[in-house]
Amino acid sequence: MTTEADTTMTVTHVWPTLTYANARAAIAFLVDAFGFAPTVVYGEGDRVDHAQLDWPAGGGVMLGSRREDSVLADLPTGVGSVYIVTDRPDALHDRAVAAGATIVKGLTDEDYGSRGFTCRDPEGVLWSFGTYAGEPGAAP
Repeated sequence: MTTEADTTMTVTHVWPTLTYANARAAIAFLVDAFGFAPTVVYGEGDRVDHAQLDWPAGGGVMLGSRREDSVLADLPTGVGSVYIVTDRPDALHDRAVAAGATIVKGLTDEDYGSRGFTCRDPEGVLWSFGTYAGEPGAAP
């Protein structure tokens, strides 16, 4: 029997935020090409006011349509670079290629021990995937 004391809740504190000209198409691509899970998508018609896409291993991204009333309105759509940790870079690379991602750096074994690749989504956002999970640091 699992008790409340036996469970650990993980809270994600960093959420990359992106805007897209066609946020609904971006969501479909990110789900198909990379395996994100759409947790919430708010908005009507073609407009996405807010979407949260979760990464299966934890964390995720938030995105939406470009809106003049947003603090991100001055940023062009399709701009950004996101790095995501995966323990299956080869399979993810093949999935991204099959979904039409533009590979800008193929599968590479880095000198710091990571294996991964970088691609662009249809609107130009760079997505890097690799096995490097960061260095352990001191807790704040």
